[in-house]
Amino acid sequence: MATHKHIIHGVFGDEVPMMEACKNLRSSGIRIKDVFTPMPVHGLDSLIGVPRTRLAICAFIYGLTGLGLATLMMWYMMISDWPNDIGGKPNWAYYFNIPAFIPITFESTVFCAAHGMALTYLLRCWLVPGAKAKNPDPRSTDDKFVVYLELNDEQSKTAESVMKAAGAEEVNHKGSFVVEPKYTLE
Repeated sequence: MATHKHIIHGVFGDEVPMMEACKNLRSSGIRIKDVFTPMPVHGLDSLIGVPRTRLAICAFIYGLTGLGLATLMMWYMMISDWPNDIGGKPNWAYYFNIPAFIPITFESTVFCAAHGMALTYLLRCWLVPGAKAKNPDPRSTDDKFVVYLELNDEQSKTAESVMKAAGAEEVNHKGSFVVEPKYTLE
């Protein structure tokens, strides 16, 4: 049995009524698909139920990659390939020279973590040349706050009343689509 989903945008002029609407929508059992704001709103992620990001794990992995590459490069260049006697310090083993290698190791770690995170962010958000904007209302890049909902028939009337009660300037119905079930019982 197919169900109809309605797309609703609640447009707010300030972040306080938008946050209140999000809180009331969640307490009513309505799932918020996304919120588009012209500036970062602290505490919004936990309010609308966005799970904690795993980007910190990626940054750690990129940093370890930079650390490993720097260590390998310094060992090869200074110990294996062309050992030099610098300042009376022999380069017979890597661990003799670790204090001299710390700045290079640190810089390589930061370099790889920063560049890896920038690429991960751009690819994860799909901010590549020619990508279409996911923003439903262009005013949310200037001065409006937009709450984006995908709801069934019963929830759409409740959501509209909750957003208007919280101070929404506009509640726009942007159409509907049919959701087919993945499995049918026959």
